[in-house]
Amino acid sequence: MVYASNGAPSRKRLESVKDAAKQTAQKLNLDFEVVRFDRATSPIYVYYEEGDDEPIPLYCDEGKISGLEEISSKLRNMMFVLSFHPKHSALRQMRSELLRLS
Repeated sequence: MVYASNGAPSRKRLESVKDAAKQTAQKLNLDFEVVRFDRATSPIYVYYEEGDDEPIPLYCDEGKISGLEEISSKLRNMMFVLSFHPKHSALRQMRSELLRLS
């Protein structure tokens, strides 16, 4: 899930984060969603959600523009680390794919 403000995050920032999260989700056969919330300006976040568990933050753009590859790499790295946690069995099954993408 990509969380972004309804305010005015830079279009380029939002597109980079959204594209990286969407591509990563597609490669891993995961759902993808953009959630907009009411707040002036704020960082853009990417969360991983499995079942009814609370979403886990994977990435924050800290209000800075980053490239697609940099964001994608950070998402994959965080998902790989999460794959070792016993609560995330779906990611454990994707571990080899996450390695291959890195």
